[in-house]
Amino acid sequence: MEIFRNSRLRLTLIYSSIMCVFLIVLIVGVQKIMGWSFDSEQQRELSDAAEGIAEAQAYQIQHPNATIDENRYYRNTNDRLFFYVFDRWGQLVGFVRASVKVEPFILEYMNAEMLPIGETNVFSYPNENGRMTNIMMTSRKIRIDDIEQTIYVGKDVTALYSGLKKATIALIILGVLSLILASIIGHIMAGRAMIPMSEAYKRQKQFAADASHELRTPLAVIMASADLLLADKSIENPILREVIEDLKGEVKKMSKLVSDLLTIARSDNNAIKIKIQKLDLGELLEQNIRMMTPLAEKKGVELSGVNIRKCYIQGDEQKIKQLILILVDNAIKYTLSGGKVLVKLEKAGDSNAIFSVQDSGIGIAPEDQERIFERFYRVDKARSREMGGNGLGLSIAMEILKIHGGKISVKSELGVGTKFTVELKTSFEK
Repeated sequence: MEIFRNSRLRLTLIYSSIMCVFLIVLIVGVQKIMGWSFDSEQQRELSDAAEGIAEAQAYQIQHPNATIDENRYYRNTNDRLFFYVFDRWGQLVGFVRASVKVEPFILEYMNAEMLPIGETNVFSYPNENGRMTNIMMTSRKIRIDDIEQTIYVGKDVTALYSGLKKATIALIILGVLSLILASIIGHIMAGRAMIPMSEAYKRQKQFAADASHELRTPLAVIMASADLLLADKSIENPILREVIEDLKGEVKKMSKLVSDLLTIARSDNNAIKIKIQKLDLGELLEQNIRMMTPLAEKKGVELSGVNIRKCYIQGDEQKIKQLILILVDNAIKYTLSGGKVLVKLEKAGDSNAIFSVQDSGIGIAPEDQERIFERFYRVDKARSREMGGNGLGLSIAMEILKIHGGKISVKSELGVGTKFTVELKTSFEK
């Protein structure tokens, strides 16, 4: 069933959307945590190294002839660290050099005084291969008596940032694969959830078909009995005869409802039998106009046809007649006295034929136009009951068009009127 297929797809889409949002939040969160962890660890390492170097420089200033353990103060157990010590006049007084590939850029960075004292920054620049090199640096300033020195300590963290980037890409790939897998599982689970509802819906459809079929006989008997009572001239009481007329009217409404329900049930079960043949659409439109004119005149509505001519289509005669009847009957029903209903053959081409039914009635609100083809949907329920509507006419029209491969569209404006346009396939024979 299409309704369950659509529901299953919607459930899968909703589940996939939720999973997608969850995975995006998870990936972004993990990436941020990993980045914070790497940065904080490297900053701590640089800070420890800077403090150690500052301590060593201060000791050397105070004890010029002392020997300093470079492995303890300068290397800090990590030979990727480098540092440069400048006096107050900008003269280099101590260093552990960085790689010759990055040193020129580091010196330029330090000379530009782009690193505030005590802060830790990461800066990047493209190397000769076009790839970005990432350097993390911090600085310290020491004063001993009248001696002042500035220490710059840094580390090449390109490998760490590259690893973080690769880890992020791996997380994204895993997230996409997880989303695909979750969508497949969600689709399967949604299908299983639809099984009991589908079975219940099938039983409901079968019940509607059986009940509609069984109700036709008693309704026919009631209608025949009402006709016999009206034909009995011995019943002269006008109130009693009015009650019988009302009974006939209600039976007619019930008969139409039962017939519509049976049509819908057969459509759901693909049990509608159609006989495709060559039909003159123009002739069918003229027949309908002649048949519906007395009803229109009784209501004070002008019903007319425009540009009606020969136009051959492929279709089932009874179903196409029913389609036209539904549209014209609705137009008359919802047009007030003094209004007009226009049936027009818009196009009679080689591949398709188009006709329209336009009224000057109450119109349909934009928010209702997409739902008027749903079963039992009525724009104005109170007014629909007064006019004998049951909300099945347009849904039956849509089913007829589906089995004929046709299309229908609606344009409407409140207080101005409504226009239904129908497109049907034409015959290849002329």
